[in-house]
Amino acid sequence: MTKDDIQEFIDDYISPGLKMHDGYLMIDDYDEEKKHLKIKLGGGCQGCSSSEETLKVMVEEFLKEEFPDLDKVEDVTNHSDGENPYYTN
Repeated sequence: MTKDDIQEFIDDYISPGLKMHDGYLMIDDYDEEKKHLKIKLGGGCQGCSSSEETLKVMVEEFLKEEFPDLDKVEDVTNHSDGENPYYTN
């Protein structure tokens, strides 16, 4: 399991669902030793009030199903940044 493998899966299976809301997902960092993935949500997903639920219910579940060795998926998105964020910390 490499960063490229994970990004390919994201592009093929997760991004199409996010694109319906003008959103996208990108890998910010991946620690292959610890199996810790840091992701950022963008577009319509950045600042969305449902972004936390989307991450836990859709993104993390799909990723861990495809990559069972993946230990942690962390959202490092600055949700208060952007043009018109709905959700802010």
